[in-house]
Amino acid sequence: MDARFRVLTIERYERAVRFRAPFRFGASTITGAPQAFVRARIEFPDGATEAGAAAEMMMPKWFDKSPDRSESDNIVDLRRALVSAADAYSSDHRHRTAFGHHAAHARALEMASEARGSNALTALFGASLVDRALLDASCRRLRIPFVEAMRANMPGIEAEAIAPDLAGFDIAGFLSARTARNRVALRHTIGLADPLEAREMARPSHHAPCTLEDVIAIHRPRCFKLKLSGNVAADLNRIARVARVLDRALESYRVTLDGNEQFHAVEDAVELWRAIDRDPRLSRFAASVLWIEQPLARETTRRASVHALAAFKPLLIDESDATPDAFPRARSLGYTGVSSKSCKGIYKSVVNAGRCAQWNAQAGEERFFLSAEDLTTQAGISLQQDLALAGFLGIEHVERNGHHYVDGFEGEGATEIEARSFLAAHGDLYEASNGSARVSIHDGTLRFASLEVPGYASAAEPDWSTLAPIGSAVVSESP
Repeated sequence: MDARFRVLTIERYERAVRFRAPFRFGASTITGAPQAFVRARIEFPDGATEAGAAAEMMMPKWFDKSPDRSESDNIVDLRRALVSAADAYSSDHRHRTAFGHHAAHARALEMASEARGSNALTALFGASLVDRALLDASCRRLRIPFVEAMRANMPGIEAEAIAPDLAGFDIAGFLSARTARNRVALRHTIGLADPLEAREMARPSHHAPCTLEDVIAIHRPRCFKLKLSGNVAADLNRIARVARVLDRALESYRVTLDGNEQFHAVEDAVELWRAIDRDPRLSRFAASVLWIEQPLARETTRRASVHALAAFKPLLIDESDATPDAFPRARSLGYTGVSSKSCKGIYKSVVNAGRCAQWNAQAGEERFFLSAEDLTTQAGISLQQDLALAGFLGIEHVERNGHHYVDGFEGEGATEIEARSFLAAHGDLYEASNGSARVSIHDGTLRFASLEVPGYASAAEPDWSTLAPIGSAVVSESP
């Protein structure tokens, strides 16, 4: 069956999400944000049509940390990015593969975003949502699950079209050889404002763990991601308190450190690591750190060598991974890792995974790596598509925090009917809890074999009637 199609319509919606606890990362503390939803309808050469969907949080102060842009400004920018992508894809009536549509518009959308005073990372948000909805529709039409579609390169990915450094790379062979996972280890996020021990809680939650102690007792994770502030003294104190809990509760654990662009210079991050390394209380903790993520601001990351810090631990880019050439440039400066996030684009993740495979083969060792990081990915389509991508790429553990800061489908504002439909369709990933459906975590593991259904990882849909439309007028709104 011909996998080429043209885009007929792309509908955009949103729904408010409230956090059950504040999420502090970097210099920002977020207590709620809208989740965007996309429903796309496509038409194939034989006249058949199909619809697909995608969802993603419009998380303020991550895509754009400029002090000149407020949280409200950020959300307006993300809406604009989505509307611009939807208009661009739907106004182009040529039949293309799913990847062909992406390649035709990605660069123009990036330039348009920058011309509006926004940035490339924000532009990726809009395009990534549309790309996932189109791929969902394609898989549904062909009646194949996401993993099968990717192994066969049904999207028509041509790596060199967005990554000239991969010219000659056998992307079809790389995709067909993937051994997908249907379960991964949870890497629990420890936000800067998260309570660690029961004595820090004025009022414990009645149905979900709030403290790090409770999370370990209930969900049993062995992998963690600790947010840093960029203040060496404050971070060292926080790390010591976290290490005390981890050392007491677990025989072994693994940790990643996330700077969220908060260190002014690589020397500051080196100072923190040396303080960790020479503190006898932190010997187990230091030995358990896998990598350090995005310590420097994205502009500094593009030009500053980090070899002095990389001598201690591997370094990974996240926020600075905004353009197709970001990872190769970062590699030349001392970084060896890059994050996979659906909000930055599924094809970017695939291309970067291909780069890791090629570079590791050239180096003769597993030096370069792809991680899976969260952006408060919410229960439902957003979580499922991101897990399916991480599973397809074979990533061993994934940072997940949406289930911790948002109270399941109820916190998302979903109807009971919607929650029940996802629970019924994906009973390995969700469980009934206190009258709602929440992410199911057993012994620190997320299981999602049920995502192997025709389409992009979902046999259920949002209750579209409850969502607020995002209109084209938002493009001309003043922030």
